[in-house]
Amino acid sequence: MVAPSVPHSSPARGRGDRPEGTVTRGTTGTNRLRRMDRWIAHALGPALRSAERPPTAVDLGYGAAPWTAVELSARLRAVRPDVRTVGVEIEPERVAAALPYAEPPLLTFRRGGFEVPLDGGEGALLIRVANVLRQYEEAAVGPVWERLCGRLAPGGLLVEGTCDEIGRRHVWVALGPEGPRTVTFAARLTGLDRPSELAERLPKALIHHNVPGRPVHAFLTDLDRAWSAAAPYGAFGARQRWIATCRSVSGSWPVVDARGRWRQGELTVEWSALAP
Repeated sequence: MVAPSVPHSSPARGRGDRPEGTVTRGTTGTNRLRRMDRWIAHALGPALRSAERPPTAVDLGYGAAPWTAVELSARLRAVRPDVRTVGVEIEPERVAAALPYAEPPLLTFRRGGFEVPLDGGEGALLIRVANVLRQYEEAAVGPVWERLCGRLAPGGLLVEGTCDEIGRRHVWVALGPEGPRTVTFAARLTGLDRPSELAERLPKALIHHNVPGRPVHAFLTDLDRAWSAAAPYGAFGARQRWIATCRSVSGSWPVVDARGRWRQGELTVEWSALAP
């Protein structure tokens, strides 16, 4: 994916009508962010349905093709039909290429960066940033999070994370206006040898801290241990083994979801337990 990139240790500031950031890689693909979208639709469902006015969602840095914004729009509209999704890209050519897929006012595309250009300075109920910040220096992540959280509407959510090329393995951080809240691990369970394989998809804020003595390493170690102990459940399928694994680690880690989400191949933990 592509999005505004921080070339050094802090986000570039826009000057005049120049978006904040620079162009990064633009690779993307259809259905790549389905696991993240599914979680977002669940987590934001109450806020989407209860909003008095049509809420706005932003796909920040959708890439060289608009598929992720198109899919996000469709998935959110299944929850709230009048939700307005805005795909934001920093490169004008990518915005132009996306325009034939627009469905105003429900799906639009515009040029922009971390300033998140919305009409009238409107706040977004959702800002999604996928496969972007892993391309930055770690020192840039905190300032970018703070900048984007400042563009959220009350009750809004910033979701930032990384997945593999076809969306089988994904890890993301969810943040509210006050900062990070949770970390979610999501995977296609068939073919998963051990949960710690998700470590290669940790967001930039965590990936360099997956070393002995750090919380995220301890968590993944415990997850592998529980997965191994749950091997007998594999006779009933990978899903049942994952559910048993999640149940086990929930006894010693602050897991915030339950069986309904575990069945989806997800596990969500409080950010404070894994924070560097």
